[in-house]
This record gives sequence, C-alpha cells and structure tokens, in this order.
Amino acid sequence: MRTRRNFITVLGGAVAWPLAGRAQVGDRTRRIGLLASLPLRPIVRFHQAMADLGYVEGKNLIIEARFAEGRDDRYPAFAAELVALPVDVIVTWGTPAAFAAKRATTQIPIVMGAIGDAVNTGLVSNLARPDGNMTGFVALNVELEEKRLELLKELLPRLSRVAILLNSRNQLNRVNLDTARRAAQKLAVAVDAFEVQSTEEVGGALRAIVDTRPDAVLLASDTTLLGERQQIVDAMAANRIPAIYPFREYADVGGFIVYGSNISILFERSAGYVDRIVKGEKPGNLPVQQATTFEILINLKTAAGFVLTLPPSVLVRADEVIE
Repeated sequence: MRTRRNFITVLGGAVAWPLAGRAQVGDRTRRIGLLASLPLRPIVRFHQAMADLGYVEGKNLIIEARFAEGRDDRYPAFAAELVALPVDVIVTWGTPAAFAAKRATTQIPIVMGAIGDAVNTGLVSNLARPDGNMTGFVALNVELEEKRLELLKELLPRLSRVAILLNSRNQLNRVNLDTARRAAQKLAVAVDAFEVQSTEEVGGALRAIVDTRPDAVLLASDTTLLGERQQIVDAMAANRIPAIYPFREYADVGGFIVYGSNISILFERSAGYVDRIVKGEKPGNLPVQQATTFEILINLKTAAGFVLTLPPSVLVRADEVIE
C-alpha cells in the first residue's frame, strides 16, 4: 500500500480511547452527547482530539454516545435522551442526526461534526453567522457529487448510464440527487436512482441495480448506506460494476474508488469547537466551516477485477493507492 496520509486503525471493532490529555482544563466534568450511526474512524479521532485538549474521560469528561447503527428513525429518541440528561453539547454526524438534534433542542449547543450541506438542507441559513444553537463543519458532499461523476467519466470514457444508490429519508441525498442529475446532463450521462429507506432495503436495491447493468454506480453520502458497505462493495465486485464512494471506510472493505472530504479531520476540528463552547462561546458566533482536505483512494486489486486500466492522470492525483 502506498499512502500519503496517516490514519487510525481500529482493530477487531474494539476502540481504545485515550486516558490522558496534554493539558488540563479544570475539574468540572463536561458531558458531551454524540449522535452517529457507527463508532468509525472519525469518532475515534474526536475522542483523541478531546484528550489532546485536556479532557480526560471519567475525570472531567463524559461522552454520552448514541449509535443508530443504520436506523435513522432512532435519532429522534436518542436526541431526546441527550437533551433530558442533559448534556452540555451535542455532536452529530450526518444530516438525519443533525436534524434530530435541531428538533430536540433550541438551547443546548449543537456541533455538526460532519454534514454534507448545511444551507441547502435547511439546517442553517448562513454559514458565516449561523445564529441559534448550531454550528459545525461541512463536507461539501453536494459539490463533490459533480466531481465524482466527472471522475467516473475520466475513468470510463464510454460512460453512458450511472446508477445512484441513495437513502431517500436523508434530506442531503435528495439535494445530492438533483445535483447529480444536472451534472450528468452536462456529461451526456443517463442517471437511474435507486432509493432505500432502511438497511433492510439495501439488498433489494442492489439486485435491482445489477439487473439494469449500469456502466457504473455512485454511492450517495449517507451513514445508513455506510453501515452496509461490505454488502455494497461485494455486490459491485461480484457483478464487475465499477463504483465510486464518498467515505474512506468503503476503501477499507475493498471499494474501487473513494473521492470525498476527510471526515476524520472535520471531527478533529469539531473537538476544538466543543472546547470553545464549553468555555463560554456561543455556537451562533462560530462560523460553519467547510472542508479543506479531500482525498482520492484507489484500489488497484479491485480495478483489476473490473479489467480496467486506470489513466495516469487519475493515479497521480490519488492520495492513497491500495495495491
């Protein structure tokens, strides 16, 4: 494996959180709520960043994590639990989690650890001055949809039909689909959308995609789909359908190509916002920041299974090539 970026490895699903920070921030215990689908690498980075800021779990920090495990319908109840505790700040990953937190409270500060789009989905009206109790970090997934399609076209010059797998319960995915259709029209590429609303529907959607034999598949930015990444990647490989993915975790299980924001870095920066908020800053005065670090990951072994020859122009732009 050739890599230009370091990343954290979680072995066997077990996560060892840091026990001490570099600097102490006082004896008062801060209680942070966390809403996400799964305890993946970005969540590990958040814990480590909090430790680096001097927060020691079990001493001056309690993290109340609620993981929906691909069930977006769980978020409202989880958000209500965190509000009832109460927590000092709620940190979210993904659009459904952010909406659940927003609907649950107008008082407790909310930090969007990673959100695909905050304005077009209606979470905030202004990035520079979000006002209210919400701020955070945007992964720019709406803008990246066009770039993902352009990358597919570069890899597959004869690309004429793309299937998009998306979660229709995710407000971001509806915005993304409109963006993808506009981009596809410019590239003279037809788009077929395959929608799911739960993890139980993913298998049927994959079979429907295979039956239509698209030239390629684009996976929407969604944590419910991310939880089914092994099933999705295996289906693409078994049927020799190239697919492009939004999150690094797809590459970890053999996904062909990933193009997206570095979510771990966004969660690391989120820890800084949490620190500032618990020390007295108002979330509405902290601008919603956009991602500045993006990554292209390519799996050459998977490409070989598709009998694809990758152009040097793509390989040279890759941040990581898995051989």
